[in-house]
Amino acid sequence: MYTLSNRLRLFSVILMVVGLVGLIVGFGQRPGSVEEVKEMMAAHDAHGGGHGESQVAESGHGNQGHGEEDAHGGDAHYEHILHQLQNKPWASLYVAAFFFFMIALGVLAFYAIQFASQSGWSPVLFRVMEAITAYLVPGGIILFIILALSGFHINHLFVWADPEVVAHDALIQGKSSWLNGWGFIIRAAIFMGGWLLYRHFAVKYSRKQDEDTEGNKWYKKSFKISAGFLVFFIYTESMASWDWIMSFDPHWFSTLFGWYVFASLFVSGITTIALISIYLKSKGYLEFVNNSHIHDLAKFMFGISIFWTYLWFSQFMLIWYSNIPEEVTYFITRIEDYNLPFFGMLVMNFIFPILVLMNSDFKRVNWFVVMAGIVILCGHYIDVYNMVMPATVGESWFIGISEISAVLLFLGLFLFVVFRALTKAPLLPKGNPYIEESKHFHY
Repeated sequence: MYTLSNRLRLFSVILMVVGLVGLIVGFGQRPGSVEEVKEMMAAHDAHGGGHGESQVAESGHGNQGHGEEDAHGGDAHYEHILHQLQNKPWASLYVAAFFFFMIALGVLAFYAIQFASQSGWSPVLFRVMEAITAYLVPGGIILFIILALSGFHINHLFVWADPEVVAHDALIQGKSSWLNGWGFIIRAAIFMGGWLLYRHFAVKYSRKQDEDTEGNKWYKKSFKISAGFLVFFIYTESMASWDWIMSFDPHWFSTLFGWYVFASLFVSGITTIALISIYLKSKGYLEFVNNSHIHDLAKFMFGISIFWTYLWFSQFMLIWYSNIPEEVTYFITRIEDYNLPFFGMLVMNFIFPILVLMNSDFKRVNWFVVMAGIVILCGHYIDVYNMVMPATVGESWFIGISEISAVLLFLGLFLFVVFRALTKAPLLPKGNPYIEESKHFHY
C-alpha cells in the first residue's frame, strides 16, 4: 500500500494556499473604472514597463499621436481595455481549471482504451490511472461552477452570453439555439455526469475484481462499460471542446477542433501517468513496473505528440492558405498578439518531443522521459492559454500573479487528490486476468 508522506501533503497544501491567496490578490487588483486603467497605463509607461506590462500600455497608447482623436473614441478604447483586464483573473482561473481537468479526462479515456482493447502490458499501471482520474470529481465541480458563472454572464468570459452583444450580432443570433446559458449548462452536466458515472463504476469493478476468486466476472463488466463509454466519450468530448473552448470565438469554427483538443488532453494524460509512475518507482513503490512499461508510455507520448502536430498543421495550413477573412483572423490575432506563446508551444509540443524521444533507448531513461514530460505538459498548458486568452483578454495579456497563482492552486489540489487516492487500494491489481503478463512484460 502507498502511504502519502507528510512532506508531499504539506507541499500540496502550501501550493493551494499560496495559489488561493494569489488569486484573491489578482481579483483585487483588477481596475474598477476607466480612470484606473488610464492611471495604470500611465504608470507603466512612465516606468518603461516590462514585456508584459508594456503590452497593456501599448494597447492603450496605440492611437496616441493623433491629436484629432475624439474623446468618445478614446473612452471606448479604454473601456475595451478595462473589460479585458477585468476578465484576466477569470480567464487565468479558467485556463488552469480546464487544463488539470483535461489531464484527468485524458487518463480516463486511456484507461478505458486499455480495457476495451484487452491490453496485456498495462494492468500494473491501473492503480496510477485510477488515482489520477479521482481528480475528475473536485476538478469537475470547480470547472462546472466556472462554466455556470460564464454561461449566465455572471463573469464575462463568453461573448455569446452577453445579451447586448447578441442583440447586435446576427451571426451569434444564428447560433443562439446552441449557444445559450441553459443549453450550455445542461450539456456540461450531461458530459461530466457521464464521465464521472463511468469512472465510478470502473473503479468499483476494479476493486471487486481484486476480491473475485471465481473468475473474470468483474473484468468482463469493466470491458463492456469501457467499450460503451468510449462511444459516449468521443461524441461528448468533441461537443465539450466546442462549448468550453471554441465558443470563446463564436464567429470562428474548425471541423478538426474536437480532435485537436482530444490529442492535447490525451498526450497530457499519458505524460502524467509516466511522471507519477517514475516518481513512485523512485520512492520504492511499483517494483513491478519496469523500463519496458515506461518505454511504452514514452512511445505514446512521442506518437500522440506527432498526432497533435498533424492536427495543428492541418487546421492551421488549410485556414491560413485559404485566407478567408472570417476564418484566418483567428490565427492572425494569435500570431500578432501572442507570437511568443503561439510559436513557443509548437516548439515545446512538437520539436522538443521529437528531438528527445525519437531515439528508442532514450525512452527507457527515466530522467529523459521526465524532462520531456515536463516540457510537454507546459507546452499544452500554453496551448490552452492560446485558445482561451485572445478572446477573453485580447492584446492586454501578460503573465502575472493571476496566471501563476491559478496554476499553483490547481497543481496543489491535483497532487493532493491524486496521491491521496493512491492510498485507497493496493498498487497492484490482484484479480486482473492479464496481471501476470503485465508483470513480466519485457522486450
